[in-house]
Amino acid sequence: MNRPPPARARPEPVQVIKQRRDGALAALTGNVPYIGFLGIRFERHGDELTATLPFSDMLIGNPLLPALHGGATAAFLETTAIIELAWALLWPEFEAGRIDPTTLGPDTLPRLPKTVDFTVDYLRSGLPRDAYARARINRSGRRYASVHVEAWQDNRARLFAQGTGHFIMPHRAGQADAGDD
Repeated sequence: MNRPPPARARPEPVQVIKQRRDGALAALTGNVPYIGFLGIRFERHGDELTATLPFSDMLIGNPLLPALHGGATAAFLETTAIIELAWALLWPEFEAGRIDPTTLGPDTLPRLPKTVDFTVDYLRSGLPRDAYARARINRSGRRYASVHVEAWQDNRARLFAQGTGHFIMPHRAGQADAGDD
């Protein structure tokens, strides 16, 4: 006796999936007041994030050049690294259905990694225009992570700053405490 194959659930429309992912990213970044203060935005393409620091006069450190303030540049790079790490923690949980993006808030979001150290290489003056950055996780374990960040303005191949940071990863539910990573 031949039985018909079980009916498959229809896949969700791509737009619905994109809206959920963007909602999860908005919840993650909206939970950090400093991101709002600097005006940093994050754009997601799949699991890759690009940060944008929109130009503002308050970011100018040397009005004679004018050039972006080194502290604003460093904060932009470090923030990009932290959000990249947090997104890397959130993404697999979200994709596996273990996190419902509609319930994400300050009490349900994963804690952010804590900076151990962050080194910035200022390669040239940041001009009075929008800046962009992408972070690459070099290593991420249960306790420790290393991230490299690059920032550019008009041309991705012409960086104006780059940074490397080391971070303590937040404790996650169900994570064993034994051993170092």
